[in-house]
Parts: sequence; C-alpha cells; structure tokens
Amino acid sequence: MAVTGNGGTGGTGRNGPLAGVRVVELAGIGPGPFAAMLLADLGADVVRVDRPGGGGLAVNPAYDVTNRNKRSVLIDLKAADGPARVLDLVARADILIEGFRPGVAERLGVGPAECRARNPRLVYGRMTGWGQDGPLAHTAGHDIAYIAVTGALGMIGKPDEPPAVPANLVGDYAGGSLYLVVGVLAALQHARTPGGTGQVVDAAIVDGTAHLTAMIHGMMAAGGWQDRRGANLLDGGCPFYGTYETSDGGYMAVGALEQQFYDTFTELLGIADRAPARKDPARWGELREAVAAKFRTRTRQEWTAVFEGTDACVAPVLSLREAPEHPQLAARGTFTEFGGIIQPAPAPRFSATPGAVHSGPAQPGADTEAVARDWDVPALTETGTRTGTATGTGKGD
Repeated sequence: MAVTGNGGTGGTGRNGPLAGVRVVELAGIGPGPFAAMLLADLGADVVRVDRPGGGGLAVNPAYDVTNRNKRSVLIDLKAADGPARVLDLVARADILIEGFRPGVAERLGVGPAECRARNPRLVYGRMTGWGQDGPLAHTAGHDIAYIAVTGALGMIGKPDEPPAVPANLVGDYAGGSLYLVVGVLAALQHARTPGGTGQVVDAAIVDGTAHLTAMIHGMMAAGGWQDRRGANLLDGGCPFYGTYETSDGGYMAVGALEQQFYDTFTELLGIADRAPARKDPARWGELREAVAAKFRTRTRQEWTAVFEGTDACVAPVLSLREAPEHPQLAARGTFTEFGGIIQPAPAPRFSATPGAVHSGPAQPGADTEAVARDWDVPALTETGTRTGTATGTGKGD
C-alpha cells in the first residue's frame, strides 16, 4: 500500500511506495543528502532548502546525483523571514531532515520545538556524526573519525599496514544515511497510527556504524573473532576470503567459505591436488602462497572466464567505470543513465510501486515558485534582511 501524505504528490507525478510523502531537506553535505535522495528515489516529494551562495563540497550541482529526484528552493535562514518560510513548508511536510551541529537549527529558528509547534505530526530527522549529546557532540568531524572510534576502521586492512580507508561508505552512508532513513520511516509509521505523534529521530554515524558490527561483537564474545586485523575469517586473514593479483595487474575476489564452494574453487583454480587443509590456520600461509601464485599465471579476464557462472564464489574486482558493464549488473539495470550521467539505479525494487530516476540533480532555487504553488504555501522568494550569526550546514558544522 502506498503511503499517503499531507497533500498528495504536489503535482510531481511521482511513483514509488513513498508517493505522497513530503520531505523538507535542509541542505548539507554527506549522509543527509544521500538519505534524502533515497527517500526521493522511493517516490517522496523531497524539497531541498538551499542557501544563497551554496556551500558544502566543491561539486558542480549539475553532477551531484545525490540531489536527483528532488526539487530545490532558495531560502536564507539568516534573513529575517527565512525561518518563517521554512516553517511554512514544515506545516505541509511529513518529514524534515537536517544535518547541522547540535543547537544550530534551534538558533536558526527551525529546531524541533518550532517545527513541531507548526506540525505536531512531523518527523524531525537529525543527522550528525557524534550525536546530539556527549562530550564530542559539538566538535567537527568526518566519516573517518566516526568509524575510527567504533572499531570498524581498525578491522579493515592488512595486519602489517595502517587501516584501509573505505571511502565514506561505511560511516556516512551505511552507518549514517541508511539508519536515518530507517529511523524516519519507522517514526512516520508511528505518527500515522491512531494516537500517534511526530517525534525527533537522533541518527548518529557512531551509533549506526557500531550497530553494523553487532555480528562481529557476538563472534568475539564467543571466541570466534580476534580483535586485530587480518586474523579472521572475514577480514582478509583467511586465504579463501580475500583478493589476489592477476598477471595483468588486475584483481580477483575470492569468497569460497563453505566446503562445497571451496572444493569448486580449488578445482577450477587448479590446485585441488595440493591445497593444504582449509581448516588448519597454521597452514593458511602456505595455502595463500599457492593461491596467489596460481592467480598470477593468467589475466583478470582469463580468470573471470574460468569462474563465471560457477559456485566457486569468485568475481573480478572492477573499477567504478567498469562496473556498469558487468553482465549481471547490465542485465538487471543496476546502473542507469540519466541526463548524460551513468549512476546507480534506485534500490531496492518494488513489484507494485517501482521507483525510477525521473529528474536530474536539483539546481539550487530552480523550483522555488513551483514548490510554493504545489505545496500551497506563501511565496518563498526572500524579502527579509539578514540577521543573526548562527552558521553551519553539513554534519561537521
């Protein structure tokens, strides 16, 4: 059943399970925009409130696909009438997302109290790195620091090298954006139950990233995980769960954990007759050398042809530009092209209410008049003068 919102689709003609849900996104960087993109991909009418002059990362707005499927209005929250204009949108919204440092939204006049006074059923989503409280709550930070203190960063990489940096995928997007989306949708469900109300969702990257390590903590408590890099089944310590270089400088990823998959892997690799016992960690070094030596005898393409379509659990390590051409991803349409930009297609997929990329990155202020009309709010063009000193946009501000 599609969720219905406070005022329909606003004339946007959107499809998806969240068609009819209205979202106000206070522009920021990192996990907030990605979370709002996911909601927009699912059909929500997301209006991004951009500030005059822009801000955030130095990315041409025309290429920032995290702002696809959204609309943008320009409102200066430091202008005398800026907060009131945002509150006009809030009165018509189901969800608000902000990524300021704790207390900044309140100083700007668009904190939870002001917003929920206008709309008691509003779900107010707060995205930060450290959370709304604690000794570091008001300090700056980025993805790498947040995942560092949770233990997640320390798990990644070779034991004799510094921890490997996983871009901003583990903290910003997995521990941040996805938990924020789960949180605001769960809170929206509660708000729409009989007697339900809106509420504040405090999504912190440190909380979400720590939550992602739940299985590892269980394994460690049971004695099945060593608290150091490169010594475990899933962290590269195991010779049949890792990556190997090929003769042309490419890499193959091996994940032959179960016995039947391991047997297929060693047979196709050509070492079945001399592979040491897989269950003996004392011989893992010997096994790793045998596997590495064999992979170095052929190119990545040749090994891909050997393992493709088998249960050996082996795949080529592709670059971002190569990934869309992989046969499985191409067959599913995992990537799509819109406006000349190759980008990931919306996920997950729905049988009755499929999502789609229907508009490119929202250009700052391009939809100001249309949003005012569709959401039935007063004109959003600013007329006030600048006041106040509060600053900050993005999870580090």
